[in-house]
Amino acid sequence: ALACNAGAWAAAPIAPGPDSEVVETLGAITRSRPASVLATPSGDPTQAAGRARDAITLARQSGDARYWGRAQAALAPWWDKADAPAAMLVLQATVQQGRHEFAPARSNLERALAREPLQAQGWLTLAALERLAARYEPALRACDGVQRAGQSLYATACRLETRSMQGQHGAARQGYQELLAHSTGPGLRSWIWSLLAESEERAGQDGAADVAYRSSLELENDLYTATAYSDLLLRRRDFQLALATLKPLPLTDAVLLRQAAALRALGDPRWSVLRSDLREREAALRQRGDDMQLHGRELALVALWLDDDAARALQLAQSNLELQREPLDWWVALQAARRSGNGQAERDLLARVEVAGLKDARLATGASGRRGERR
Repeated sequence: ALACNAGAWAAAPIAPGPDSEVVETLGAITRSRPASVLATPSGDPTQAAGRARDAITLARQSGDARYWGRAQAALAPWWDKADAPAAMLVLQATVQQGRHEFAPARSNLERALAREPLQAQGWLTLAALERLAARYEPALRACDGVQRAGQSLYATACRLETRSMQGQHGAARQGYQELLAHSTGPGLRSWIWSLLAESEERAGQDGAADVAYRSSLELENDLYTATAYSDLLLRRRDFQLALATLKPLPLTDAVLLRQAAALRALGDPRWSVLRSDLREREAALRQRGDDMQLHGRELALVALWLDDDAARALQLAQSNLELQREPLDWWVALQAARRSGNGQAERDLLARVEVAGLKDARLATGASGRRGERR
């Protein structure tokens, strides 16, 4: 077992010992998980939906894919059923989105929204899928659906995030600041700060992004935002702070990868232990029969940052773009093209970014291909 500290990265085989011996200390999220996620699936839709939501929250907080499975188990009586209520279809789509099963997720959202056009969560999830596919105008239309459902704050945040990706950074900054001025509750404010942080990065305002990330994490130290902040720190070559930011996080593949990248940049040989762990995890996925395209982004990053195999990274990143086209996905492909010296691939990628309408300073021509210098 690997603990979340540098001294535990060099894991050793565990020999049998007394029953009182502590082998591993579970993360706080796992220790405090709601009893509902372990309960026997219920045929009551209200109880089942609550259990599914609890499991979805844990999946996002912990990065543990098993909670997606628990969410599916809770939804089993309605899973893939033609007559499933709209709320259950939205929850199924959320689980599928978390597993990168984007096509069936979209299909279920469209079915749910056709039945209940005022399903705000359905519109929000659809907007996220449209942004992930670099379809910004359809994303804005989905944001309008959130507005029609009576969720003005979330509709505004939805539009701001989409417009930021289209290059309207100043308007997004002003809009997020206005939302912060009128929002209460640490969870909500943390989320808005994280959206502002990502927008500032796209605008090329790293200092402002740093402040926004810190403000978000001070309110709620969630996995997604902390990982995104670590990317900014790595790009600015603040490797020690990146490690400190990653240290309390669950040891997902994404976290291990960034820890290894930081250690390698510092010349710390412990990075190779993490590389071996990632290799074992990949082998386990293959043995389990997972679709490896669903892990394309992380596999490309491993090839680019840890294996110095830019050609393979480019191949993996281009394949990943067939599945998802978030800013980081474009960045990985462009960095791989630049580091491999494949000018034609770089030009083709930049042309596709232009057609998509994404405006992101990190994708600019000439951006560094070294990890820790450019995200």
